[in-house]
Amino acid sequence: MTRPLHFAAFVMNTPSHITHGLWRDPAGEQIRYNDLDLWVSLAKRLEQGGFDAIFFADVVGLYGDYRGGWDFHAELGLQIPSNDPLVILSALASHTEHLGLAFTAGPIQEPPFNFARRLSTLDHASKGRIAWNIVTSTLENGWRNFGHDGRLDHDDRYVLAEEYVDVLYKLWEGSWEEDALLQDRESGVHADPSKIHKIHHSSEHYRVEGPHLVSPSPQRTPLLFQAGSSKAGRNFAARNAEAQFIVSPDPENARTLIEDTRRLVESHGRHRDDLKFFQGLQFVVGSTVQEAQRKSDELDQKVDVDGMIAHFGGSLGIDLGTYDPDTPIDLVHTEGGQSGLAWLRESTDGRTPTLRDVTALRAKGRRVVGTPEQIADRLELWRDAGVDGINVINATIPGSYDEFIDHVLPVLRERGLARHEYEPGTLRRKLFGNDRLSERHPAARYRGAFAPAIATAAAH
Repeated sequence: MTRPLHFAAFVMNTPSHITHGLWRDPAGEQIRYNDLDLWVSLAKRLEQGGFDAIFFADVVGLYGDYRGGWDFHAELGLQIPSNDPLVILSALASHTEHLGLAFTAGPIQEPPFNFARRLSTLDHASKGRIAWNIVTSTLENGWRNFGHDGRLDHDDRYVLAEEYVDVLYKLWEGSWEEDALLQDRESGVHADPSKIHKIHHSSEHYRVEGPHLVSPSPQRTPLLFQAGSSKAGRNFAARNAEAQFIVSPDPENARTLIEDTRRLVESHGRHRDDLKFFQGLQFVVGSTVQEAQRKSDELDQKVDVDGMIAHFGGSLGIDLGTYDPDTPIDLVHTEGGQSGLAWLRESTDGRTPTLRDVTALRAKGRRVVGTPEQIADRLELWRDAGVDGINVINATIPGSYDEFIDHVLPVLRERGLARHEYEPGTLRRKLFGNDRLSERHPAARYRGAFAPAIATAAAH
């Protein structure tokens, strides 16, 4: 049986997200990023078109300097202004029924107790459609915005993330027993206190007594995404994530990454299929090859090349505006995000890439150009390489998604590469067939762990 792909719309509540400079295009509406109606309209269109989720990227600070400062970022709108996506998810939930609602956040942004409460509330409000993309926050400015002297080293950020999610798992999975909420009008008992437990968590960075203040939501723990491609990031994903975003340059590199990561998943006692992989791709669609290429060439003319370089360097914490274009990328060391460097090395077929390569690859490296049939051919190769879903990157909103929904998805459905209708239930049920985390997930060990009898036995 042909395995259909999942599709998520990759967006950000900002004027210039990935393909920089396109807010100036009259065909795009992302200049209206402050307008809630834009996001409600897009969410409804995505659900009408059969997308599995809308996924909001986010940052909590400025990218690293470009040409000696951050003025360029503000002038271009390079993820500044940037609005909080979590604030608008409840509005999107109220206007949709099936669309998954994913957002990005990291441990530095909010103490775990309140974060757990907000996500459980949203999972209730959306009837189980919330997903959290766990990030470790690579931007120096972001760390300073939350009171830190500087950013933790790369691997140490994942140690902190492990500690953070451990608190959340205790609150989401262990604080309330499944049948604690009674709501018995006749007896007057709303909840059984003997089945609601404090967690008494104490670790290096967090002390949380509990209990969780929200009764179990449809998913309990929201669906968990992660995007790191470094050794530490992949280990974190193999242990914790249910879906991982990847940006491999081609299907064969994706196959290698996926197989390696699935071995890591199994080493953590999980099944290899407990983790799904979403590849980030942008699409330029034409009714003919010539039309598609013309549209791609026109897109090249609209892209702000300096913005692409500034974004890449800024994510690494390096001012690429100060380097010679022929500088080998291996001479550039960073404690910033490692996924971009890994993608760049893969994209040049073993040749040591230079900064000049950034210009071409950041603008075109994730772009698929062709007729709907040609795009379907290409997506079939990604699917056969082990990719489970596509994170669809836009040039314009809503135009990029309208084209994909109207012209590409019908062909994909004909070939069995996209499903025809939504399955009922939560986002996790749509992707995995069940509402709650698998018993193989590390969070599952906290189910029942804080019940008095079990806790007393464990202490002895």
